[in-house]
Amino acid sequence: MALIVQKFGGTSVGSTDKIKAVARRVIKNHQQGNQMVVVLSAMSGDTDRLVGMAHDIQTIPDLREMDMLLATGEQVTISLFAMALKEAGYDAVSLLGDQVRIETTEMHTKARIKSIDTTLIRKHLDEGKIVTIAGFQGVTEEGDITTLGRGGSDTTAVALAAALKANACEIFTDVEGVYTTDPNICSAARKINRISYDEMLELASLGAKILDIRSVGLAKRYNVPLHVRSTFSENEGTWVVEEDKIMESMLVSGVTYNKNEARITITKVPDQPGVAAKIFLPISDAGIVVDMIIQNTRAGDLTDMTFTVIRSDYDRAMSLLKDISKDINAESVSGAQDIAKLSIVGVGMRNHSGIASTMFHILAKEGINIMMISTSEIKVSCIIEEKYTELAVRALHDAFALDKDTIPVSEETL
Repeated sequence: MALIVQKFGGTSVGSTDKIKAVARRVIKNHQQGNQMVVVLSAMSGDTDRLVGMAHDIQTIPDLREMDMLLATGEQVTISLFAMALKEAGYDAVSLLGDQVRIETTEMHTKARIKSIDTTLIRKHLDEGKIVTIAGFQGVTEEGDITTLGRGGSDTTAVALAAALKANACEIFTDVEGVYTTDPNICSAARKINRISYDEMLELASLGAKILDIRSVGLAKRYNVPLHVRSTFSENEGTWVVEEDKIMESMLVSGVTYNKNEARITITKVPDQPGVAAKIFLPISDAGIVVDMIIQNTRAGDLTDMTFTVIRSDYDRAMSLLKDISKDINAESVSGAQDIAKLSIVGVGMRNHSGIASTMFHILAKEGINIMMISTSEIKVSCIIEEKYTELAVRALHDAFALDKDTIPVSEETL
């Protein structure tokens, strides 16, 4: 008997007919003798509808009350799903995050899981029930409802799989798996059969929307095998697992992009110890995530500092920095929102040189200017003008022959 955790996203449970279809799929696994824990998101569009209503009532909604509101979306789907299972003749129970005792931090709308009490889940599983649990939500030590932010249901599923020591965690979505790039802009995109945790972490952090980055980090930490697959197909999807030799043979595994980026520059910053902390600590305290950072030295003990933030945080960051720039005697603050981050990822980069130069050469051939560059062992990222994103993705996908399963390592390739 295996214990399997399955997670279904909003498009998978977007109607009562789809919920019934998911129930039939889960029942097949249960009939094979498996213990089943099913994590569900809110029905497609429900969370956006609730957010819209909140803004109709309060200009800047109270975060605690937002969590109380948003948590209702998953309650609808898990209860309907349990009803569908019972109608089909199978015992089931639906549980909210606070009932399971998914304890989180107190940061409302962006909480992080601290611990999970599996006692109640195991009791129901031992009684032969299919257990369905609300994704995306938890509870503080004081009993306040919290939510985990966008993509939080993935994190719930992986955290449960780790806590329960499940044999596998399957993430069902509306695509067949993880692709070499976005198939919507590159028809040659190919489904990847197996990808390492590290590659998936990079892809998730760089804009790929298949898996939430926190869920991949948890899966790597607790060695939870992740299977990303389609709700609407029986085909094998993509396994996210430990790195192996086959993965290392691929120079580049995927090309990804993120248009949700904004760039901010502070000019003529005093080049002194502690100044960077004065800039970035208030931004961090405001919950704004800073991504790429570049510092350019000027004459006269001055420097320019450029960094990127999520586009939705741009206005808040600019407002904070105008005050900060006065405090540190910087000259000015400027920014732009018409940018995108373009990235190539692959564990094969660790052992082969020339990958970055090939990327820069291809972009130059297409007349695409690079504004910022960031690298790690297995990724190269560039900030470019947003209008060139699709062209750049297709050009790099072709250059690294990602439509093929493998490519030979040679001087010509590099």
